[in-house]
Amino acid sequence: MANETAERTRTATGGDHIGLKLEEFLPYRLDVCATLVSQALARVHGERYRIGVSEWRVLVTLGQFGAMTGKAIGIHSHMHKTKVSRAVALLERRKLVTRRANRDDLREAFLSLTAAGENVYREAAPIALDFARQLLEVVDPDDRDALDRALRRLTDRSAQLTADFDKGR
Repeated sequence: MANETAERTRTATGGDHIGLKLEEFLPYRLDVCATLVSQALARVHGERYRIGVSEWRVLVTLGQFGAMTGKAIGIHSHMHKTKVSRAVALLERRKLVTRRANRDDLREAFLSLTAAGENVYREAAPIALDFARQLLEVVDPDDRDALDRALRRLTDRSAQLTADFDKGR
């Protein structure tokens, strides 16, 4: 019914007839889903640890891999270098992350969790895993492998389309 109403409104107002409906457009739906998941997770960690999504990604990446450069964190977490830099600065002020100069390249530093950062990671990781479990509860167990494959394929395809676009410039 809502789609019919939207179509009638578009026709009555002289709008285009291409057939693109935002609420059915896959990139939009993925973005909305990701945004809502991130907002919910940010509330979980924001209240308890006073960190946002970007800080959370940096913290978890360092908890997973240990010492890394900001550039490596950005590549792994698909975050722009500005967001990584701001997140690292906040985590440093909170004494959750420390930096050590790279002797081979003084333009960059290795980042790692402090003891306090490791404690936050060890405490927060199980909460995040439980959040993910709760999120996934709505997906039929028989569909979870298919969902995982679909997400991997969409991620890979998006990366390839981005690379193809960048080559065409």
